Amino acid sequence: MGSDTEDALVVPRRALLSAFDPLALLPLAQGLASQGVELWGSSGTQKRLSAEGLQVHPTEEITGISSWFEHRVATLHPALFGGILAPRTAEGVKELEQRKVLPFDLVAVLFYPFESELAKGTLPPETLLEWIDVGGPSLLRAAAKNHRWVVPFSDPGDTESLLEELSARGGISLATRARLAAKSFRTTALHDIAVTSWLSNGSAAPEAARISSAFIALTPTGETLRYGENPHQPSQVMAVAGPPGTLLRPWPIEVLKGEALSYNNYLDLERSLALVSELDRPAAVVVKHATPCGAASAPTIEDACARALATDPVARYGCGIAVNAPLNVAAVDAMKGTFIDLLAGPDFPPQVQERLSKRPKLKLIQVAPPDPKLPRWEARTATGRVLLQASDQRTLKAEDLRPVTKGRASAQELRTADFAWRVVRHAKSNAVVLARGSETVGIGGGQTSRVGAVRLALEVAGPRAQGSVLASDAYFPFADGIEEAGKAGVKVILQPGGSIRDREVIEMADRHGIAMYFTGWRVFRH
Repeated sequence: MGSDTEDALVVPRRALLSAFDPLALLPLAQGLASQGVELWGSSGTQKRLSAEGLQVHPTEEITGISSWFEHRVATLHPALFGGILAPRTAEGVKELEQRKVLPFDLVAVLFYPFESELAKGTLPPETLLEWIDVGGPSLLRAAAKNHRWVVPFSDPGDTESLLEELSARGGISLATRARLAAKSFRTTALHDIAVTSWLSNGSAAPEAARISSAFIALTPTGETLRYGENPHQPSQVMAVAGPPGTLLRPWPIEVLKGEALSYNNYLDLERSLALVSELDRPAAVVVKHATPCGAASAPTIEDACARALATDPVARYGCGIAVNAPLNVAAVDAMKGTFIDLLAGPDFPPQVQERLSKRPKLKLIQVAPPDPKLPRWEARTATGRVLLQASDQRTLKAEDLRPVTKGRASAQELRTADFAWRVVRHAKSNAVVLARGSETVGIGGGQTSRVGAVRLALEVAGPRAQGSVLASDAYFPFADGIEEAGKAGVKVILQPGGSIRDREVIEMADRHGIAMYFTGWRVFRH
């Protein structure tokens, strides 16, 4: 069994298996059996694995019971828990012999799928109660607590690495057991949190319980964060530690070059990747302070990069850029002369990495843009409270566009309006975006007045505003913003509508020959 040191190995001789879905443990059971480990299983697990040709002893040979009270009591027995919790000291081994208790060196448990049943939202409370696991978490917690001498197992994803270590080293290291123990306690905590959230929400709000259970269960990722929003603010990277089906998963990222990411880098990554994932064709998004200052899609990635960077030559200094296609040398050349703090994309070939290595301060991040169809959630704190909301992923449909002026936009202008609408909802409110074709020419975001956002976007665009399409994240409360846009030559405006002064706004648009459309819904981002 090895000594109690950092390098101590536990050599499994006897394993206890218990799972709602026994087949999920079949590869582990087969691997353990091939290495001479004696297998024991709770009633359902034992029968299912035995049907697969494995020799698995039933736990009732130890406990004297198969299951009581409609399977509510099956593994809750001191003979099993003694075999798991007993210390493997001289005194512990002596007591095991005196009490005639078999020790277990490995305990593998997979819970009832309470979370997935909860998420379906179809079961009445009295039925859902039966999906709360009691015996499984108890067994797993016992094994995790005693991981100095017992291997706890709660995730089929660890099967291959566990069996490889057992084969290569003849046992399981203390470091591995500690890691598996942490995962086991996290697994039991998640199950308990899901139940707690469901009961706290009146046993009748599966979605609310599912959200809160996902967001409460946070664990450090182990990633280094240089500092918070400002260097004097400490910070930490956390991840939602939920099982499959929970609401958040960290997007896999790899830092290919540069120092550790900062708090602000993560915010820039979130915004740029979320936007670039919405754009068709090769696309690039330029961000500063977690808000876009340029975006474009084009036939080639180098075109998209050049056009996105051209939106605002001043704001792009020290920017972050995200692309949705593999970068090439021509795209790198398109970035020449621009100081870039962070560059993210799905693939950077060796010749591109070699070229970018000459930029000493650049952080190069390999990450695939998120699937825009997968649900995402956002969390913020305010007044000592945590506010949760679904990310804005509503798509603009043709039937959403309600023409309200005498003029009408061309088909090309409507495509540009759709592009501008995708961009404006990622800019900070109040926000206005000017676009031509599939590239931005001016973005005004983070303003305290609508007309201020228009003026800022027009200032950035300059003469490029002539003939452009404007998208506004919320309605125009006054006609002054429309007047400013009309004077600059804006041809089409897309906005939610709904102001008490809509009539004045429409009349101003008609006066300047602007074709204006209402969507009926806003896209604030504060």
